[in-house]
Amino acid sequence: MGSNLELLDLIGIDLPTIQAPMAGANGSAMAIAVSEAGSLGSLPCALLNADKARAEIGVICQQTSKPVNMNFFCHEPAMPDPDRAAAWQHHLTAYYEELGLDASATAPAFNRAPFDEAMCEIVEDLKPEVVSFHFGLPAKPLLDRVKAANCRVLSSATTVEEARWLEDNGCDAIIAQGYEAGGHRAMFLTDNVATQAGTFALVPQVVDAVNLPVIASGGIADGRGVAAAFTLGAAGVQIGTAYLFTPEALISELHRTALGAARDGGTALTNLFSGRPARSLMNRIMRKIGPLSDMVPAFPTAGGALAPLKAAAEARGAGDFGSLWSGQAAGLCHETDSGELTRRLAQDAARRLQDMALPG
Repeated sequence: MGSNLELLDLIGIDLPTIQAPMAGANGSAMAIAVSEAGSLGSLPCALLNADKARAEIGVICQQTSKPVNMNFFCHEPAMPDPDRAAAWQHHLTAYYEELGLDASATAPAFNRAPFDEAMCEIVEDLKPEVVSFHFGLPAKPLLDRVKAANCRVLSSATTVEEARWLEDNGCDAIIAQGYEAGGHRAMFLTDNVATQAGTFALVPQVVDAVNLPVIASGGIADGRGVAAAFTLGAAGVQIGTAYLFTPEALISELHRTALGAARDGGTALTNLFSGRPARSLMNRIMRKIGPLSDMVPAFPTAGGALAPLKAAAEARGAGDFGSLWSGQAAGLCHETDSGELTRRLAQDAARRLQDMALPG
């Protein structure tokens, strides 16, 4: 599609699109379907332990020989702050009482482990074609081992400064994540969500600033968006929310229903569910407390106090207290399977780019 073959040559794929790794929302089935269709399927490993990650990538390798991406978080875990955690849980007392729960009970552990020695050993053993990171890059000794395993390294940037840092520190390609994207912001050199740029402002500035292939991400859900990203210099596009509408997505029926009713103004950046800004469909807790709160414990422990509320509400058929990750373009998405979506995005974008190039 188009004349820019940088990403295809770098990764060995046929179509210049990547299925976004969505922790908790996709597993091996989606990655297999996307890779078999010619794009890059992704396995999110942030919520998996080493044994589960090894098992999932083993399933993928049994069912496709096409390139695949293993994705990891690489944040610095925050020091425990029992006082702040207790204050946050106390702030939620009224909701606990409403649902018949004990607000003084110890909140369950809620953690997302960063890329570590155990995961690095799995990468060295399995040698996936691509390893991608969120929140920067891991420590240099670990990154050097990933690269020595002949894996291509991708990571996300939300600013030009972050993109330049990733280029200087060993990335092979950069995902330019615009403000519209669903799920966690990849921010690692800034914590100011108010100054984050949208995808189609960010992408051309990153393209101009670095000498690596740039992958556009955020608010892209159909062929029009893919084609637009290419006209701005992107070498590829990463797509997440559209894949949540497929049967391979592991989300709840409550989440699927909410996505089906989503419109352009139905999401907000929130830190309530994890402690870091992430885009979710609006729900009751976001409306009542506000999407962003200074009271929330630091990432990744914040979700512990909300977990009992989430479980109790979902048992009653309500998605009032859990994350409902979604980008701003959910209203453009339609139900289909992952392989068909992958092919349709590429075909529609190629047709639009060809039409743009025709005279008259």
